[in-house]
Amino acid sequence: MAHEKNVLQTIYTELDDQFEEIVNWRRYLHQNPELSNQEEKTAKFIEEKLLDFGLEVKTNIGGNGLIGFLKGSEPGPTIALRADFDALPIHDEKEVAYKSSNPGVMHACGHDGHTSALLGTAQTLSKYRQYIKGNIVFLFQHAEELPPGGAKFMVEENVLEDVDYVFGVHLASDIPLGKIAVGEGYQYAAVDKFEILIEGKGGHGARPQNTVDSIVVGSEVVHSLQKIVSRRVDPLQSAVVTIGIFEAGNAFNVIADTARLEGTVRTYDEEIRDLVEEEIRSIVKGITDGFHADHKIDYLRGYPALYNHEKETEIVRGLFSEIFSEKDVVELKPSMGAEDFAYYLLERPGTFFSVGSQNEDTRTHYPHHHPKFDIDERALLNIEKAFIKIVSHYLF
Repeated sequence: MAHEKNVLQTIYTELDDQFEEIVNWRRYLHQNPELSNQEEKTAKFIEEKLLDFGLEVKTNIGGNGLIGFLKGSEPGPTIALRADFDALPIHDEKEVAYKSSNPGVMHACGHDGHTSALLGTAQTLSKYRQYIKGNIVFLFQHAEELPPGGAKFMVEENVLEDVDYVFGVHLASDIPLGKIAVGEGYQYAAVDKFEILIEGKGGHGARPQNTVDSIVVGSEVVHSLQKIVSRRVDPLQSAVVTIGIFEAGNAFNVIADTARLEGTVRTYDEEIRDLVEEEIRSIVKGITDGFHADHKIDYLRGYPALYNHEKETEIVRGLFSEIFSEKDVVELKPSMGAEDFAYYLLERPGTFFSVGSQNEDTRTHYPHHHPKFDIDERALLNIEKAFIKIVSHYLF
């Protein structure tokens, strides 16, 4: 135990020393963001770093995903650590030196920070192979922001084939710097997307009797879908049905022949997920039949719900209490947001946690996906320390 503590202290000192380099990586990535499934230059940047660290590298996994493989000096378990690296179609409104140079594209969710911190973790651990009893897979994942998610395709290409445990992290602008959030059970919802096309019969606004008004039909659909959660879902279960788009018509005195609706469903339980989809299909059919309209439904199953395994979460909570203090390890609050790390946790035990990135400067208070989103970069160091503490538990 004393030996492990000495090694960890040496590693943590090295992390402090390389902090400026990690920040430079993060700022480079922030200046050069790429959208989901377009991250060729970002993937190449990561690949070059991993090769510099002396790791085995495999690229083009499920798209632009890649992994770095570190083999320890002795046999043991294999753990995987994951970072995502795609950006969002948002214009960067910050006035900083590292502002995005790609108009309309921005790292507004912290993926640049995740990637830089995991690269820093890989760089440091590659220098301490002699203490590692087992192996580490560094998962660098593309397309987290675009359902069905890059994680799905990486899992399908067997990145977890020899992995025993998997861990992931997300920066959190709503959590103060120095705090780290951990929680077992369901933490993020399954996310589904649907599009409903209602086909009526257009005509003159003064002669509605000769038409099938797609706007009236669509309005009935919107109204009725809101009753699924309140009247068909068990009140002790969680579900959300949201209509985000309603498009129809092009003139004030013309009854529209078609209407298009788009929305999302968020659930935790798979049976509730199935129920909500069945209810949407049933309600849309019933209403359109009743109004003599036709319909089409395109329903996309996105990320599954993210479930943090109890045993691994409890282990991680204890480990973090040793390096961040018990008062700084807070409970992760379940969200109806989505995260495709869920795919990994369906395959292997592990947990997904959040690291606080907010300081007293209001520039770090903007929510994720905001055009002024930014972080306190000292949070990157906390991610590295958290990852390395996990590695030390399983492999030192």
